[in-house]
Amino acid sequence: MSASRAENLPGPPVNSDSFHATTRERLPSLSLSQEQEQKQDTTALAKQTQNPVSNLVSVPLQFNFNTGGGIGDQTLFNLNFQPVIPLNLNNNWNLIARTIVPYNSYPGPDGMRFSGTGDMQEQLFLTPTKPGGVIWGFGPSFSLPTATAEPAQTGTWAMGPSFVALKMAGPWVVGALASQYWPLTDANGPPETNLFVLQYFINYNFGKGWALSSAPINTANWDAPSGQRWTVPLGMGIARTFVFNRQPMSLGVQYYRNVTRPDGAPGNQLRFTLSLLFPLKKGK
Repeated sequence: MSASRAENLPGPPVNSDSFHATTRERLPSLSLSQEQEQKQDTTALAKQTQNPVSNLVSVPLQFNFNTGGGIGDQTLFNLNFQPVIPLNLNNNWNLIARTIVPYNSYPGPDGMRFSGTGDMQEQLFLTPTKPGGVIWGFGPSFSLPTATAEPAQTGTWAMGPSFVALKMAGPWVVGALASQYWPLTDANGPPETNLFVLQYFINYNFGKGWALSSAPINTANWDAPSGQRWTVPLGMGIARTFVFNRQPMSLGVQYYRNVTRPDGAPGNQLRFTLSLLFPLKKGK
């Protein structure tokens, strides 16, 4: 309850000195209560950002700098624009729409670079509005041949199933999201999209919006030769969820090492994330 609301409550008349003395005594406890509430809100909001099917509109930007390995001292840059929009279907079900729009810049010979968009992906998850101990969702995923960067052009329309499951227990948020894209039609020949993607995530929230996190993206290209199909990164990072000028947001940085990769793939990845968050009011 704020001091202004307390002043409007009926009560016995008091003299001015007594009222101001009482107000001064109450102010520290009021400020402490507000501070504790804000800490709880940012921690709860951080957990929502770690849930791929939460009731939260988010606009993440993911900056990936890939180096080493098969590209040596060159850098492959990838920016993913990944808006997530939850839609309430009825009292029992929500539909979560996750869009991934990549921008890539590939190193080429003699200092050249090949830059442009990659294939856009759309993921739709049907998830219960009131999940039990395990939060889950499933639905179709689509890959559209929108790439303009030459190395990323597949010409493939692809689709397949996606599934996500996670558990929240105390400060922990742990789960995984898996998608398979099978080619439907292909205009350009190889390479085509025949891809499996598995992203597990482990988050430990230690208060005030801070969290340690690991969310590597494991991929398998089923059309590649044996021994060249899998990319398996290991690593972790740190993130902070906070409110700046009344706008909830999240910042993070992570580092990954590809312990398994195709011969020509990068060996390391440095990832920076910025997410604008728009919590939905209860009942929406």
